[in-house]
This record gives sequence, C-alpha cells and structure tokens, in this order.
Amino acid sequence: MKVLVPNVRLQSLYANVYLLSSPAGRLLVDSGAWPYAARFDRILRDFAPDAVLLTHAHVDHSGGAYRAARHGIPLLAHPLEHAQLTGEIHDLPYPAGRPEIGRMVSRAHPKVSADALRAAYPGETVLGWEVVSLPGHTPGQIGVLMDGVLVAADAVIGARDGAHLPRAAYNADHAQARQTLRRMAEMDLRAVLPGHGGPLTPGQVRKRAGQREV
Repeated sequence: MKVLVPNVRLQSLYANVYLLSSPAGRLLVDSGAWPYAARFDRILRDFAPDAVLLTHAHVDHSGGAYRAARHGIPLLAHPLEHAQLTGEIHDLPYPAGRPEIGRMVSRAHPKVSADALRAAYPGETVLGWEVVSLPGHTPGQIGVLMDGVLVAADAVIGARDGAHLPRAAYNADHAQARQTLRRMAEMDLRAVLPGHGGPLTPGQVRKRAGQREV
C-alpha cells in the first residue's frame, strides 16, 4: 500500500482504491475489481471506513461494493450510476465494440441492493471531501477534492509518459470526457489521483488537455 500525500493511501485492486483520512472520518473511494474482493474485505476490516464512495459503476471500480454492503457500510454514488450498480441495466463498454459481451460480464458480477446505496451529489461534502462532477467516461462519474488533491476516477489515466484519457470507445460521451479534462486543467490543484496508474501533476493534466486531440 502506497502513501501518496498525507492522509491518502493507495491500494491497487486492478483499479485504484483510495483510503482517505480526515478529521471528519475515513472514506474509501472505489472498491476494485471482483477477483480482488477478498483483498478488499481485508481493507474494509483494517481501515474500517465510515463510507465507501463509488466514482462510477464500471465493474473494475465497483466489483467489491457488495462486500461493503454486507458489512453495512454506506455506499455512495451519483444517482445516474445506481441502476447499473443494482443490476437494473447492464451497460459496460468492455471489450470495445462488443456490447453483448459487456452485458454478459456485467451480469456475472455481484450487484448491490437499492437500499444499500445513497446518493452523492456534486457540491456535497462527504467526510471532509467535496464531491466533484467528472462526467464523460460515464454520465454520473464523480471524484472527490480536498486541499488541492483531486481523486479523479477515470476522468484521466496515469501512465509513464503522463496523463491520458480512456479510449473513446470506453467513454459514454468522449466529447464530454474531453471537456471534463479541460475543466480539471483549469482547477487549482496540487495532485491528481487517477482511477488507473500513478499520481499525476497538474502540469501533466494541463499538457494533455492542451493537445488538439485528447
């Protein structure tokens, strides 16, 4: 487990899971992929979060959410993501161009009940962290922000050569995803923590946002 900035730790469960501490409490951001559910269970036991915030409903970020629900830990997500988290709909863009396989993959994953979910809206504060709207990758994708540290979900991807967007085929609205990246580039940040890959500097995000094709 890596310590990225004070009070922020990272555990990779295929997708990044962030352990956030503040005087207001302990917040887990995302729950990793289903094959890592046992490891997520250990995080739940050891970190003892007050809540789990799901940035979006893709299974690599929400695969362990049912474990948190079993423990009675509040699950927070934007309402636009709830139907996929509960299994009312199965809309998964993986693999690209094969929606029928994406639907099968989604159906194979454990879901959570509607009464286990709570709505998280942009502008709200959750355990000291401000909820931020980051749509494009999915319609209701959110992140959290405190003291210039943005947990950015799949609004941006970290790589050795800097910041990237997910492929257009993996974004619900690629134009909106580009707009979100540009909005992030204008924010007063000191660190950007993506849903995949290592932490990014604001300069890396600005560089990517300034490219003609992002």
